[in-house]
Amino acid sequence: MSAMSPLYWFLEILAIAALVTEVWAFADALRRPKGAFTAAGKQTKPLWLIILGVAVVIGLYVGVLSGGFGALGILPIAAFVAAAIYLTDVRPKVREFRGNSSSSGPYGPW
Repeated sequence: MSAMSPLYWFLEILAIAALVTEVWAFADALRRPKGAFTAAGKQTKPLWLIILGVAVVIGLYVGVLSGGFGALGILPIAAFVAAAIYLTDVRPKVREFRGNSSSSGPYGPW
């Protein structure tokens, strides 16, 4: 495949979009409190950080270093799916968790 073909650029844009999604999911998981994951009935925060960290490494390799989806077969797809599952299933549940805030009033947080 020619380096300048439209298919090459389409796959490169897809790989970079997947990488952005994976980095977003990883950064969001880092920001959430550890107890929120178990309180929401999801896997633990360290497990999600490992899954999403591996997804970012795969996305970085495919999107930037190797130049396309053909390098690792199904792994880039699995990495994107892991990030998508986090963002669509885990993140909304974990965001609902507020924890014990010291600035709570009788009817909720100030």
